[in-house]
Amino acid sequence: MHKIIVTLLLGILFSQGLAAKNTVSIEKVVKSSFSGVTAVKPKQLILSKAQHSAIQKRAKTAVRTKIYRYYAFKSGSKPVGYGVLISRKVRTKNANILYAFDMSGKLKFSEIMGFGEPPEFIPNKQWMAQFKEKPRSAALTMGKDIPTISGSTLSARCVSDSARIARAIYEIVLKK
Repeated sequence: MHKIIVTLLLGILFSQGLAAKNTVSIEKVVKSSFSGVTAVKPKQLILSKAQHSAIQKRAKTAVRTKIYRYYAFKSGSKPVGYGVLISRKVRTKNANILYAFDMSGKLKFSEIMGFGEPPEFIPNKQWMAQFKEKPRSAALTMGKDIPTISGSTLSARCVSDSARIARAIYEIVLKK
């Protein structure tokens, strides 16, 4: 009896983690949203103390790490944009969200690449669509220009805070 209960509990834990995973590749997501992208190059970024401080100030939220993965999007040899992958804890598990910017700094799209919390807390496509084609001037603040989600406030806050962090990384570090 004890083995059955332990097996059931382990099954529930593993199934919750697996059910909320997204298996779409970054390259596929980028190529479906950016026309003419021929290359998506993954890169690593380690923020300096000054960059970390400036990003936190501009994003108006806590920036808990100095290490980020980003992607350079190219059409032939011409750069057409960047993607910043942000990983933040929602409740107890991480959400991994890709934010893509064109060369003018416009937020082209956001895509949830992985979500460790139960599936019912994942923001739906309609809500996530608010992050498409957002100009540099958009505040990206939940409760102001981004509405909350009833029952998923922590998820919504994670997505909007992460969007501001990604934009600050783009503006302070990646934009040349």
